[in-house]
Amino acid sequence: MDIAGIHVADDSSPSIFNRLQVSLQVADASSSSISNSLQVSLQSIHDSFESGDFRRSDEAIASTIALLDSTAESLSSDAEEALSFILSYLSSSSSSQMVVEALSLELPKVVVRLAGLSDECRAIAGAIVDRLVSVSSAREMLVVLCEALHSHIKVSKAPIDHILLLSRLPKVLNCTQRHHVQQVKAALPAVLEVLYAISSESDEEEDSLYDLFCESILVGRSIQALCQKLDGRRKEELCAILGLYALQSMALISRSRLAHNTSTCVDAIKQVSEFLLFCGLSYVDLLAGTAVDALISKISIEDGDDFMTCFSFSMIGASLAVMWGHIFEEVAKAAGEEIIAALNILQNDNAKRWQAIGMFKHVLASIDYTWEIKLQCIELLSSILDGGNSDESSGDEIQFSSFMTTIFAALQGIQQFIIGASKASSRKKAFNTFQKVLSDIPTSFRLDMLKALITNSNSPSMIAILIDIVRMQMVIENNQGNNSARNQEKNQQNRMICSPFWSYGALEMVELVLRPPKGGPPTLPEDSEAVLSALNLYRFILIAESTGKTNRTGVMSPSNLRKAYEKWLLPLRTLLSGIQSENAENDSELADNILCALNPVQFVLHRCIDLVEECMKSQS
Repeated sequence: MDIAGIHVADDSSPSIFNRLQVSLQVADASSSSISNSLQVSLQSIHDSFESGDFRRSDEAIASTIALLDSTAESLSSDAEEALSFILSYLSSSSSSQMVVEALSLELPKVVVRLAGLSDECRAIAGAIVDRLVSVSSAREMLVVLCEALHSHIKVSKAPIDHILLLSRLPKVLNCTQRHHVQQVKAALPAVLEVLYAISSESDEEEDSLYDLFCESILVGRSIQALCQKLDGRRKEELCAILGLYALQSMALISRSRLAHNTSTCVDAIKQVSEFLLFCGLSYVDLLAGTAVDALISKISIEDGDDFMTCFSFSMIGASLAVMWGHIFEEVAKAAGEEIIAALNILQNDNAKRWQAIGMFKHVLASIDYTWEIKLQCIELLSSILDGGNSDESSGDEIQFSSFMTTIFAALQGIQQFIIGASKASSRKKAFNTFQKVLSDIPTSFRLDMLKALITNSNSPSMIAILIDIVRMQMVIENNQGNNSARNQEKNQQNRMICSPFWSYGALEMVELVLRPPKGGPPTLPEDSEAVLSALNLYRFILIAESTGKTNRTGVMSPSNLRKAYEKWLLPLRTLLSGIQSENAENDSELADNILCALNPVQFVLHRCIDLVEECMKSQS
């Protein structure tokens, strides 16, 4: 082949590393100042090795690299000439092997910087790296390429630059003769560092991103080929590493610009999904989180080894792998899975389903993924919760306690989506899924979950929604009691007495809003939505308990009536009166908006005060 006027012919030797014979077709190259300078530098390296002066050789090598590096600031033709001269030297049979080996440690770092100057520079730089791969040991070249990737990502995040280095890694990995697990462990942190850094950029072209991820997939295939050469413990560990690499890649593809249009990255996702099949990773285990734990347990970690940190997105990748299979049937097929069968298993296994719900916290809480990706995850979660086993048992309640924290985090993630998503249709889907998750929680834990969500929410609108959910649950239970047949009335009442919603816990939720833990009345008009919902809940409880002559929540107790009257309602009335008086004199649009927002609050507040006064009067 001809590269920059240099003819590189394959030797007929059957050697693993083909030797290249070069005939220069560049006229008068020796007359060029750049070529002359490089010739002098290379000769200096050679002479230093010949004399055994290794200090001088180090200086000569540094001088040669600096000379090459300096051409990056000049015309691209200078860089092309310099790269051509280096390629000529490396390909010449008369070149010093010691000089070539010494240069191989530094050349990839500098040639990749020059590759971006022109298409011709990129072609010559690629040929230089190919030549170094052919004549150097695989183990040394693996280290050199990884160091070059690591250093260049600090300079450039252009995918095409890193493709030059990344595309040579599979050949190097395939040439390793031993210590395969260690070699892969050495390579993957650099590869994933590049993928992470570039996937974070929002302005890269989809074509170059796709090419970059395709090269990373070829690295995975090389690891797969190595797995097939091994057996026993080493094969098991390398397969586990490949599985984590696939999940990390899945997560990084999904956070890149490539995923902004989901149909554009399906081919890359399909190829990565094939690794899941090879590693024996099922959709059920991926969603339950057990697959990632199992992979990690198979990898030997030494003290001070930070290798596992390069798989920090693997849990997210596990959920996303199934999400893509849920969207595209061909992706699920590539993973050897049937999405409907996986969903059926989760729907009929409470523990696995609760594990799966908790797994979505990783994606939903992350700032790395688009609203569209998060919506697709929410729709997958909704599908998991459709048609599930809703029967409760005491065993389920005991079992659920271990999932409380992760499901709480998942619900918080859905909350953030409801608050932040721009499309009303997306928010509606998320809220429907939010309600499904709450309904899947055993009744004995549901009120505690809602209370925790209210306590940890900074959004008055979201707090209002959560309190309305509590009220609707109490309405449903109250109606069930009222509609019971006469001969079932006692049993129904006993059941409701045991309901966590019809307990003092409901009043505690009212107090969280009307008498915040920080003290004093709530902030108005900012908290008007939450205050209105809390007042409506209190009013409903008061009416239901007084009408039914019950006191399940404790709302009718004289001490609780006095507390609500003096500490919740009267301070709120005073606050409202002051705000209304202040804004009534202000003839502005803002003042009108404040008054409009507070009018419903004032109406319900006065009704609550009247009801409490009536109840206290009847008890006196």
